[in-house]
Amino acid sequence: MNEIQAIEADQMKEGLDHFKIGDTVKVHFKIIEGKNERIQVYEGLVIAFKNARSGRTFTVRKNSYGVGVERVFPLYSPRIAKVELVRPGKVRRAKLYYIRDKIGKAAKIKELIIKKKPKAKAAAEAPQG
Repeated sequence: MNEIQAIEADQMKEGLDHFKIGDTVKVHFKIIEGKNERIQVYEGLVIAFKNARSGRTFTVRKNSYGVGVERVFPLYSPRIAKVELVRPGKVRRAKLYYIRDKIGKAAKIKELIIKKKPKAKAAAEAPQG
């Protein structure tokens, strides 16, 4: 079992799991066309995470010319250059499959507003010594 965990640890990249369900993200994905390699950006809403460890995947949904398109990306794939967080979302579900049935404004997710602490209060709350 230790050998399997060692192989999985080698395959896992750092810094790709900073987003969650309900967030709008840009996935920079490497596309290989013959000898050429380019990066294609896929922007959409994260509606699901599945599996665990190195086999973890996430589903991104976007509307393209009025048609809903979903794509499943392996989280630790070497073809993913980076995942950029565009807009954090505020949701109360683990899977957002109900978004498939919504159209227009009803398909929007509320934005998560993160309050920052003022520097004076943050310094006063910091432990002394």
